[in-house]
Amino acid sequence: MSSPPRRGRWLLRRPDPEAAARLFVFPYSGLGASMYARWPARVGDMEVCAVQPPGRENRIREPHYGGYADLAEAAVPQLLPYLDRPFAFFGHCGGALAAFATAVRLEGTGGPPPAVLFLSSQVAPHEGPYGRFLSMTDAELAVELAALTRAMGGAPDPDMIDLGLGVLRADITANQRYRLDDPIGLPSAVCALGWADDVEIRPEQMGGWREYAPPGRFSAPVLAGGHHEFLGAPAHLVAELDRTMTEALRVTGGRG
Repeated sequence: MSSPPRRGRWLLRRPDPEAAARLFVFPYSGLGASMYARWPARVGDMEVCAVQPPGRENRIREPHYGGYADLAEAAVPQLLPYLDRPFAFFGHCGGALAAFATAVRLEGTGGPPPAVLFLSSQVAPHEGPYGRFLSMTDAELAVELAALTRAMGGAPDPDMIDLGLGVLRADITANQRYRLDDPIGLPSAVCALGWADDVEIRPEQMGGWREYAPPGRFSAPVLAGGHHEFLGAPAHLVAELDRTMTEALRVTGGRG
């Protein structure tokens, strides 16, 4: 029998106990928590906490999580000690579904809800799965991984592309298998972040997320940039995250 994962392995760094609030960021398909290396340590009052799923980077020797519901089930007990103050979840593309599934798991187990679910460049789960990556061959995915490596400021290495391809294929399989028959209402504010030049998911395809938010607590800003713009934490994204979190805490009286 394998030993349970150690507390803290699910996060790239142990959170600051003095942080006023936290923003848990979930990685994009095929990558790990280090993809947020260019993000600031804080967004407004929120400490940025990068979530590290198994099967990649420093957890490469562990088996892949399987499906998003399995990921959420394993992640919640590890994140729970750090959900003792206002917090939000952010995910982009496949990472948005991982963040959403984790929020659903929290709700189902009586855990605290995120103040905001920031869901970037992804259709709502009852309208998916969607995206050209879901039907790509391994050779096509390798080309996309090389492009993503360049977008992150690196130079593609064939051995690393081969290693990343296995992770990406497993993540895509999780995406392909994740679909809800109907929307699930959550207590969190929902912010569906679209990107004006995104050719993968158009902003107008994200309206289905409205059905997951409480009345009056859905927003759908469209930000300048393409599909990978978020990697560099551009100022307009940081400002939107801060503004939306501040508004959510105002509405709830400072509670999550």
